Amino acid sequence: MIRNLPAEHVVTRRYVLASASAMTATLAMPSGVLAACLSDKDLVLARVTTLDGIEIFYKDWGPKDAQPIMFHHGWPLTADDWNNQMLFFLSHGYRVIAHDRRGHGRSDQTGTGNDMNSYAADVAAIVRALDLRHVVHIGHSTGGGEVARYAAGAGKDRVAKAVLMGAVPPVMIRSAANPDGIPRAIFDGFRNALATNRAQFFRDVASGPFYGFNRDGAKISQGLIDNWWRQGMTGGVKAHYDCIAAFSETDFTDDLKAISVPTLFLHGEDDQVVPIDNAAHKAIKLVRNGRLITYPGLSHGMSATHPEIVNPDLLSFVRA
Repeated sequence: MIRNLPAEHVVTRRYVLASASAMTATLAMPSGVLAACLSDKDLVLARVTTLDGIEIFYKDWGPKDAQPIMFHHGWPLTADDWNNQMLFFLSHGYRVIAHDRRGHGRSDQTGTGNDMNSYAADVAAIVRALDLRHVVHIGHSTGGGEVARYAAGAGKDRVAKAVLMGAVPPVMIRSAANPDGIPRAIFDGFRNALATNRAQFFRDVASGPFYGFNRDGAKISQGLIDNWWRQGMTGGVKAHYDCIAAFSETDFTDDLKAISVPTLFLHGEDDQVVPIDNAAHKAIKLVRNGRLITYPGLSHGMSATHPEIVNPDLLSFVRA
């Protein structure tokens, strides 16, 4: 577990032009948000380069003197998975930051270093490059584990609050210490499907359990399915393969115990990917200052299927 994040992850910051993608996102914003962004010269897409040579892509929107909120995506997605929440919090006056985890999306397709310690160190690199203070970190699924690992070792002036949504902590895989966990064979199946036909595997996950579209009566969104697949297919297959072990086998018990800031757990009661009994119901007992909100009938991807329910709870916690 990280207690002092590695000093060798001092970074240099290099901006790139916010081109067609940023323009499209900006034009899609509500008029009030659009006006705010157009007056903000720092609406950019950028990269941080760590000293181990990995370029991490990130978005940084909103007033630079506003309360910063940093979003951490799940496997195998990208910062784009948080578009709804980023626009929502931007419209409420916050500074919003989201990055593509190493090996995912527009960040470098890494062959090594695809583990939780490296993920947390990359977060620290971005935080230092932007000199972010008193950040609210919001992580979904694997991103929730990333938040736990980072928050456990970051300085008190860096982290204000933490949110773990549908998150993997304390530990997913079944073991002697976690007898009601998920059998290793399930994750071996993930790896086999990924190696055999990643494109079809990602279609099956998005159209099935991730959003609960395999449930009777589910309101299926082809757009969400396509967008999930699009994000996943932009990442590196080796990084995605390695990340399965990172999110399933990493034990965050000590990280959760070390987190001192207010921590909110949000979890769908019908989460088929990270079942609530093996995750939030255990994790809430390990933090010092935690609160758990559960959502009957909602899936692992509830922030995308039901933002009108999730976003107000996030905002209330951030404002408190």
